[in-house]
Amino acid sequence: MPMKPTEKIWHNGKLIKWEDAKIHVLSHVVSYASAVFEGIRCYETKSGPAIFRVREHMQRLVNSGKIYRLEVPFNAEELSNAAAEVVRVNKMASCYIRPIALRGYGDIGVGGLSVPIEVYIACWEWGRYLGPEAIEQGVDVCVSSWNRMAPNTLPSMAKAASNYMNSQLIHMEAHANGYTEGIALDTNGYVSEGSGENIFLALDGVLYTPPVGASVLTGITRNSVITLCEDLKIPVREQMIPREMLYIADEVFFTGTAAEISPLRSIDRIKVGNGSRGPITKALQEEFFSILSGAKTDRHNWLTPVSVPISAGTH
Repeated sequence: MPMKPTEKIWHNGKLIKWEDAKIHVLSHVVSYASAVFEGIRCYETKSGPAIFRVREHMQRLVNSGKIYRLEVPFNAEELSNAAAEVVRVNKMASCYIRPIALRGYGDIGVGGLSVPIEVYIACWEWGRYLGPEAIEQGVDVCVSSWNRMAPNTLPSMAKAASNYMNSQLIHMEAHANGYTEGIALDTNGYVSEGSGENIFLALDGVLYTPPVGASVLTGITRNSVITLCEDLKIPVREQMIPREMLYIADEVFFTGTAAEISPLRSIDRIKVGNGSRGPITKALQEEFFSILSGAKTDRHNWLTPVSVPISAGTH
């Protein structure tokens, strides 16, 4: 979906014009995908715009960089404050925030340890990732012919640009075959995740999701859903999930910053449950969006108002 440009982007501690946020074609990242990034949502609440779990996202950015020996020159608190500043200066009521740290211009060798690290934070308006009806009606997906990365090849716990070449193959294949999204298996044939979403399935009142060892990204929304399951007394288990379990599940849904909580109505043309959003998915959505809108108390301190400076001891 096309981006609507905003006025300012944060770059290495300073605000610059949207159109000035450029890199050289021979920057290390262009040839080698040497970047780590995040996707964060800012929601419109009753008391003004608030960013969802910004500290956790920014800490994951720093951790992703550490895995790839890409030292982000700002800590999670500084990055969180910068994200709030970007939302404020662009006068956004709600938006999608994209922090990215990349290896810049200076050396075209593979290692790239000597090139400068550039950090940008941008924001723009963005609606429902899987379409406006996806939240209620669900989407049609397929199991991809592309596997997720094998252990000890590319680290799936890092949200890195290189990993998303794999995601592109999964997503493009699904679209080419008439599906909204694809589900990838790990190299052992167990369910891993979507091209940019974690996955949950409900069977006989229990919710299941693949463990970190199944080449999944440790999703912030995934973690939030597990927390909400504890609140709502919904049993949840992290375990290896065979492909065929997808076909007999009562409910299946994706989670992610972009996808939020999106039900799946069919997988490989096999109807999931009764072919519409199930009661567990609905209950989790209602709880999730009630907290994000301010209709219910932010009991887990997930929301950070953009008007309030972020300190080391707060979220």
